[in-house]
Amino acid sequence: MDRKHPTRIGLAMSRKPSAIDELSNSWVVKLAQLSPSFATYAGFAGGEDRLDDHSPAAVAHFNQLERDLLEQLKGMEPVDKIDEVSKAALMANLQLSLDIHETGLWKRDLDVLASPAQGIRDIFDLTPVATVSDWENLNKRLRAVEGAVDGYIETLRVGIRDKETPAIRQVNWVVNDLNNITGENGFFTKFAKAEGVELPAALRSELVESSKVATAAYAKLQNFLREELAPVATEVDAIGRERYTLLSQRFLGAKVDLEETLQWGIEELARVKAEQEAVANEIKPGATVAEAIEVLNNDPSRKLHSTEELQKWMQRLSDQAIEELGKTHFDIPEKLRTLECRIAPTNSGVIYYTGPTDDFSRPGRMWWSVPAGVTEFDTWRETTTVYHEGVPGHHLQVATQVYNREELNDWRRMANWCSGHGEGWALYAERLMQDLGFLNDPGDRLGMLDGQRMRAARVVLDISVHLGKPRLDGTGKWDFDYAVAFMSENVNMSPEFINFEVHRYFGWPGQAPSYKIGQRIWEQIRDEAKAKAGDGWDIKKFHRDALNLGALGLDTLRRAILG
Repeated sequence: MDRKHPTRIGLAMSRKPSAIDELSNSWVVKLAQLSPSFATYAGFAGGEDRLDDHSPAAVAHFNQLERDLLEQLKGMEPVDKIDEVSKAALMANLQLSLDIHETGLWKRDLDVLASPAQGIRDIFDLTPVATVSDWENLNKRLRAVEGAVDGYIETLRVGIRDKETPAIRQVNWVVNDLNNITGENGFFTKFAKAEGVELPAALRSELVESSKVATAAYAKLQNFLREELAPVATEVDAIGRERYTLLSQRFLGAKVDLEETLQWGIEELARVKAEQEAVANEIKPGATVAEAIEVLNNDPSRKLHSTEELQKWMQRLSDQAIEELGKTHFDIPEKLRTLECRIAPTNSGVIYYTGPTDDFSRPGRMWWSVPAGVTEFDTWRETTTVYHEGVPGHHLQVATQVYNREELNDWRRMANWCSGHGEGWALYAERLMQDLGFLNDPGDRLGMLDGQRMRAARVVLDISVHLGKPRLDGTGKWDFDYAVAFMSENVNMSPEFINFEVHRYFGWPGQAPSYKIGQRIWEQIRDEAKAKAGDGWDIKKFHRDALNLGALGLDTLRRAILG
């Protein structure tokens, strides 16, 4: 039965829910009410006809709700160790969100990948489309784009008033990128055609009109960015040490020494590069990394020749990983053994994972957004990607916490996400698959190292840029051109991909390094737990205990595992 707002997301816990659990559960209900996009992503009924409010009033309201919740939480006593972790995790999350709000960054929330400029549109990719009722909701959601965009523009205007604006580099990119929405036959125009779906004629007509409203709203945003924001946007890309420290902590859920971490990143980059060179020699004696890649790219046995072949290969490899790992290093319940590998409806080139709904009626899914015109794929590059997004990576991690309703409240199961924990685990999973013998083929191993090298390189780049560090050759500070050259030296990707990635790092400080730093912290926690356990060490138990804790900041995870 459809309900306007969820009243209780999870099912009964085997342990009696504590007061902290109930507070956390009610917070998830509030989040679903305030953010229809969150409700859609999580698969909660209600809000499919609405979009998030990005206005200054909505930002202020949410900030006050977080303050009130934090004050309530401070006075509550945990009843057991599970409660201790829940309280610590939620308090850390709330306090950091409040600290970041005070910096004023919410007034300049625009970047090339993860701001409301993208988010308002992106949620349509996950909006249900199975029934006529779904499309009726979608028609209303299309109409709601105008209000969401208007609220967002209002917030950015507060930034203009307070001289708190995003970098011009980010503004220019987004203006150009919005042509995919505002141009002829843009996203909403194509989406509203509902090709291959049987719908009443009147609804089809309404969808066409609503798509025009949504497209016009984005045209308004595009014009605002070009005509009002661009002339006053800052020329400075770097966010500065104070803000970067907070953002790093948000994405990691941990405080790290940025100077030590930068030095580690430089050393890790050199180490991975040396490992790549050794594997290249396995592929062809005496070969450089570039020469080994050429050998692999010319190997017909490593080629897939259509998106259909790609999808079937992904599914087959994923199914094999679930079957084999479920026998040895992981407990994989039956509900978690379904992972759907799909070709995404968009063409951005991104590969990503979406978690299961609370009742697993929508399973976890691995998506590949294949760029238009690309029909050939190299398996050596992507074997580790399947493990990263699927099992033992994101799917095992996210689906485990959703499944663990016996111990976890709804916030820990469904609403908390920490990039350092999640992406760090996925990189940990890549290395683990090498340790377990799943990457014995040197081509597949080189593919894994290619990704690890990129993640190490962006630790160096991201920290250096935003803290104003000197270039590695000592000739002045990092700028955009130097960053592109640095990534081009260390990433085996197209110039277009590298250009986008560098824009991403410049505009989304602290996020990209969280992958590799998160992996480092995961490995540190594992090694410390192993040393502490001595002869009683059981890696399967470590994995089970760690994943059953749900998504935590890495400082909270460390305390929960090591005491």
